[in-house]
Amino acid sequence: MNQSRPKVKKSRALGIALTPKAVKYFEARPYPPGEHGRGRKQNSDYKTRLLEKQRLRAQYDISERQMQRAYDRAKKVAGLRTGEALIIELERRLDALVLRSGLARTIYQSRQMVVHGHIEVNGRKVDKPSFRVTPDDVVQVRERSREKTPFLVAREGGWSGEGESPRYLQVNLQALAFRLDRDPNRKEIPVICDEQLVVEYYAR
Repeated sequence: MNQSRPKVKKSRALGIALTPKAVKYFEARPYPPGEHGRGRKQNSDYKTRLLEKQRLRAQYDISERQMQRAYDRAKKVAGLRTGEALIIELERRLDALVLRSGLARTIYQSRQMVVHGHIEVNGRKVDKPSFRVTPDDVVQVRERSREKTPFLVAREGGWSGEGESPRYLQVNLQALAFRLDRDPNRKEIPVICDEQLVVEYYAR
């Protein structure tokens, strides 16, 4: 999903840092952009739910249509609340897991890696960021792409920061590969969202 709006401005509008670069700007100006960014806010219930939905969409960098489809699938999941099922559904996207594994710095870079054909799943090239990874799938950088600069940085841990990989992933950065061991639990997924508000938005 190509979005021309600067990531820092978008981060401030949504109240979350969408990229590492946005973090320092967001800390300095933790209010919406524009002349009236620090003015009094009057939020209706609808606006609150809409903002939460937009925040979730932005963290996965997906279109409204993709979000609606994920919600429709989440409603059909038995044994889980719809909100939890929605977050888990989004987290199983290939681009999201490439980011979580430390192979990419941002969701935007992760999406680009997938679209440009640098990633394979179980030995087959996959260029759809929305591809849904299932437990025991092995994801790795294709042999012909491994000497490209972003992957050389990833191999040295340059994109993983100080955080550990999520428990639902088994990551081998030296091999530029990871495996989804199991479906994630909502509490393990590093996404800032009150998913119940998102459910209420779509259920209205």
